[in-house]
Amino acid sequence: MSDVTALSERLDALEVRLTYQDETIDTLNQTITAQWQKIDALGRQLTELKERLQDAERQAPGPANEPPPHY
Repeated sequence: MSDVTALSERLDALEVRLTYQDETIDTLNQTITAQWQKIDALGRQLTELKERLQDAERQAPGPANEPPPHY
């Protein structure tokens, strides 16, 4: 009977371990999903800022060909 008891205990330990691993995998998956959403949002924001900068540069007046005021 001790062999059966030992095997049962090992099986119980493996089941508990598997449960914790499943929970860890789910937590990691949620974390990665949240990070990708944040990365996507930051990428869109960066693209928008680049476009705004390009628009501002196009609308800025060109350099004046005047000498500095002290001449």
